[in-house]
Amino acid sequence: MKKVIRRATIALVVLVLVAAGAFGVLVWMGERKLERKLEVRVVPVPYTRDRTALKQGKYLFESRGCAECHGSDGRGVVVVDSPGGMRVKAPNITTGPGGVVAGYNEGDWVRAIRHGVAPSGHALMVMPSEDYNRMSDADFAALVAYVRSLPAVPGEPAEFKLPLIVKALYGADFVKDAAEKIDHRRPPATPVAVGATAEHGAYVAAMCAGCHRPTLKGGPIAGAPPEWPPAADLTPAGAMARYDTPDKFTAMMRTGKRPDGSEVSKVMPFMTLRNLNDTDLQALHLYLRSLPPEGVRQAS
Repeated sequence: MKKVIRRATIALVVLVLVAAGAFGVLVWMGERKLERKLEVRVVPVPYTRDRTALKQGKYLFESRGCAECHGSDGRGVVVVDSPGGMRVKAPNITTGPGGVVAGYNEGDWVRAIRHGVAPSGHALMVMPSEDYNRMSDADFAALVAYVRSLPAVPGEPAEFKLPLIVKALYGADFVKDAAEKIDHRRPPATPVAVGATAEHGAYVAAMCAGCHRPTLKGGPIAGAPPEWPPAADLTPAGAMARYDTPDKFTAMMRTGKRPDGSEVSKVMPFMTLRNLNDTDLQALHLYLRSLPPEGVRQAS
């Protein structure tokens, strides 16, 4: 009996050591992955400075999540500060002290926003570029124009602290950065006429892909703090079943409350979503309500 117990103990110790070793290797692989350099060929989008573009750029900055992470003045804010040890702060994207964009050229803006890659070639771990990759050239130019018009304010570069478990999952490719999720060979999206249509709604829905997945079927958000709930299924078979009218959907996006008065998870970026105009919200509602139960079909 003692021999059996001793052998079982030795086997358990060996298993623990092997698991610890494997975990350490995955953490190392995650750290190496963060240091890798990516070669992404981009087509620069020319700068624009006209008043109409700046107005559209301000709307996009406020309604597509830029202000949520970088602050209304662009100096950068803390996005995640989890008890589990995860901390994410977006960088200062003004030309002020500590800003990261002073040396950006036209191609660098495309590389960072559409492809999730810094001018240095490193992946931008905290940049959800999959949400912006399908932005039209006109909207992209307008957004960049507005960001470049922001007054210079002091701030700091990006800051992110990842728990060891997240680094290990990143090293094992269970957690991916935006650059890994994007097909860098796809050309920019063809412009879609703005209007309360499902076609325009599909364009707006690109901003949902980062959390709700490209299929919009939702599920656990890879790399998010463990206390975050799974993203909702945005098909009519899921959360959208509650929103049979545009008014109900618009009210939820503006207040953060469901039709029954219960609150939607605070993880939803309502500071951003409340800025979507009526046309975009009606179009988004039409599109989400038109999805098949299996969600968006992936492009080949």
